[in-house]
Amino acid sequence: MTDAEFLALYHATLSDIETLVEDAITEHDAEIDYESGNDMLTLSFRTGTVAIISRQSAVHQLWLAARSGGFHFEWDEAQEQWLCTLNGQTLQDMLSEVCLEQGGVRVRFN
Repeated sequence: MTDAEFLALYHATLSDIETLVEDAITEHDAEIDYESGNDMLTLSFRTGTVAIISRQSAVHQLWLAARSGGFHFEWDEAQEQWLCTLNGQTLQDMLSEVCLEQGGVRVRFN
């Protein structure tokens, strides 16, 4: 994957996450907020905790920082998904878990 392809994929992923969070807020009154800036996405929960999604362009990884830890994701071309290098879970599944654990909010990211 080229640097340009990685950046396009990363930005598309952030956009998809923002849309799903916005839908959860609108349709289910989910108590979650998000802010996009400095090329990262911050999810804020009513508990005062946050989860941050950022990129590490040098290694073409997406990173997730949450109360449960820091996780690195690599794009799996065959599955067309971001997979955690630690446990093999998809980004969507881990984000759903983070939202539930940190904010008591159910958001489906797939």
